[in-house]
Amino acid sequence: MTMGNLLHGLRARGKKKRRAGVGRPAHGEQRIAVIGLGRFGSSLAAELMARKWDVVGLDENERRVQRHRDLLTHTAVADATDDEVLRQLGVHDFSSAVVAIGSDVEASILVTSNLLEAGVPNVWAKAISRQHGMILERLGAHHVVLPEHEMGERVAHLVTGRMLDFIEFDDDYALVKTIAPRVATGVPLGETGVRATYGVTVVGIKRSGQDFTYATAETVVQPGDVIIVTGRTQAVESFAELE
Repeated sequence: MTMGNLLHGLRARGKKKRRAGVGRPAHGEQRIAVIGLGRFGSSLAAELMARKWDVVGLDENERRVQRHRDLLTHTAVADATDDEVLRQLGVHDFSSAVVAIGSDVEASILVTSNLLEAGVPNVWAKAISRQHGMILERLGAHHVVLPEHEMGERVAHLVTGRMLDFIEFDDDYALVKTIAPRVATGVPLGETGVRATYGVTVVGIKRSGQDFTYATAETVVQPGDVIIVTGRTQAVESFAELE
């Protein structure tokens, strides 16, 4: 079967299943399957365990599964491209599943399709390229992540500017952690004109030795304070570059 035929068939199956499964309630709260225990899947699974989720880790590689046996709630050597295997493992009763498969694009697509057909309420899928991500979105994956691309973009912002942290959302909206520029200091935020002039909003502030706190119109930012700023991506980037 060619990749084109595969995608055509999977799209049709996914659409049919989603129409039939509309309104299905979520089951298996706080239980998640992580399929693929490479670097990304392993790190994700460990973090979920730390957050008190029940994590089932699946991988075809027996050595990887052995490494995680004592770290996760349950592990299994399994071929998740086989929908019957997923059904036997009860994955369809989970509230969420993550397809963390790395370089095998065809396997990633097949597993994602199987999870959607099983009616898993929240399917997250890792993509290794924008094209791969578009395919997963067209199949119906609820969330698609490109960890390497997103981390590279984030680090680039930190390396090339004055930002201390940067998070961008899908709709050209970003949140930035930065040292307060002079234009935002010395008077209450409501009097600085920051929002009207620069198109950004200061939502949080942290002084040395203190915790972060919400910023209000009455908050007076001091030189050296760390602030959290939100707004359109270009606007917060420009604001973070101010001295």
